Amino acid sequence: MLLPAWELCLYGLLTVGSHLYAFYEAHQVSRKYEAAMDRRFGLDPGTLFRGLKKDPMDFEWSYWVEWGRERILWLLAGHLLVSQMSRLLVEKYKPWCLMAYGMAACWLLLGIKGFAVILLHAAISFAVAQFQLSLLTWLCSLVLLATLRIPAVEETKRRWYDTENEYYLLLFTVSVRCLFCTSFSLEYCWHAPSQKSSHSFPWMLAYVFYYPTFHNGPLVNFDEFSKQMRRQEAFSVKTNLIILIVGIIRIFFWWCLAELMIHLMYIHALYSSALPLESASYWALGGLALAQVLFFYVKYLVLYGVPGLLLQMDGLKPPALPCCVSLMHSFTKMWRSFDVGLHRFLVRYIYVPMGGSQSSLLGTLFSTALTFAFVSYWHGGQSYLWYWGALNWLGVIVENGTKRILSISLIQDLIERFFSPRFRRRLHAVLASVSTSMLILSNLIFLGGNQVGKIYWNRIFMEGWPWATLTVLGFLYCYAHVGIEWEQKCAAH
Repeated sequence: MLLPAWELCLYGLLTVGSHLYAFYEAHQVSRKYEAAMDRRFGLDPGTLFRGLKKDPMDFEWSYWVEWGRERILWLLAGHLLVSQMSRLLVEKYKPWCLMAYGMAACWLLLGIKGFAVILLHAAISFAVAQFQLSLLTWLCSLVLLATLRIPAVEETKRRWYDTENEYYLLLFTVSVRCLFCTSFSLEYCWHAPSQKSSHSFPWMLAYVFYYPTFHNGPLVNFDEFSKQMRRQEAFSVKTNLIILIVGIIRIFFWWCLAELMIHLMYIHALYSSALPLESASYWALGGLALAQVLFFYVKYLVLYGVPGLLLQMDGLKPPALPCCVSLMHSFTKMWRSFDVGLHRFLVRYIYVPMGGSQSSLLGTLFSTALTFAFVSYWHGGQSYLWYWGALNWLGVIVENGTKRILSISLIQDLIERFFSPRFRRRLHAVLASVSTSMLILSNLIFLGGNQVGKIYWNRIFMEGWPWATLTVLGFLYCYAHVGIEWEQKCAAH
């Protein structure tokens, strides 16, 4: 422990205390504008927490909770039953049992036409992969992704379904399947002819139609999926039952926490209106920002926790769940620790093949830019996503550039000679607080759009200079210390 215990305790108390008070202020501003938000957006009557109204404006949460209740949770329960029976009775044929179930579930939920679209994407990707050219595979993937945004194609697909929600389910599913097809095809390109039996079309279908990750991820690269699915392990009903019960309790707790947040704070409704953000106190503004990013974190604990639990039940190792965003103190850490599956995909299939950190300075800049450009395009390609991608690219570049400069032996010697370990730790937290402020701003743009990002930039960094800016950086300095200490303890264990 570099810093005195009293100092770390002080940072911890300031971190927890500022979170709680900021949430209180966000709750107060939610109550103040409750009637206006209800008239404009129609707040839902509280079901889980009676007497409180619920903010329905987070489309992703409302959408997946509704689909989960209606059909998807039942289909996942069916997958679990098929999986456990196949592990118990026909372990050797488990991939094919799960493939057949995934295809049947897809047909049932998306209809014959939706099923045909996903099968067509897989077949085209597999056919192009036969040329064993990575560039051609990527071009095919981008073209298939681009077809999702052609207005005429969109209109045709909309006519297949009775409701907009059903069309969106196909859109989201095909977007995620595009990444799975890309992963399989690139692995096919990179493997020797002797290994092609493990990269056959049936294995592609088993991977693409694996139901727990089918609609929304998390992303599991084909090489990991194939190795783990082929591995036959001892099966214990008792152990799996314990994993299932503990997992359900955890997910239920996260779901309740997410619901409590949108009952107490109308984060998304307020973010859809400029006036409350422009007139709210700095504490309320900070509370809404913290609530927004923490709700996103808890939401993905649920959305990735459910399929992650089923992956465990199937004998596979799911990507790690997102780390708490309040402990994040750098862009690099955020990308490595939030969506671990997506990060592995980007590193393995874009960043490293384009040169990555082993190439020249220009090569690193280019490979990083290409990675963030793809992420922005895959998420939808709207203008705010390009701003978000550019801010993240700049943040990662500046952080890595600073690390490279500080790793130069001459500079390292000077730092070690003139600065004590405690001073270096505090300097690390100062730099991390600046990085975290830009990280939060970029995430607010991603979650709320350009207008929200502009309001926060103007109020905190322009109108609020110097006192509001320095106060925010001061609290982020405390958060950074807590995050750094947590990271070091996790690394030690």
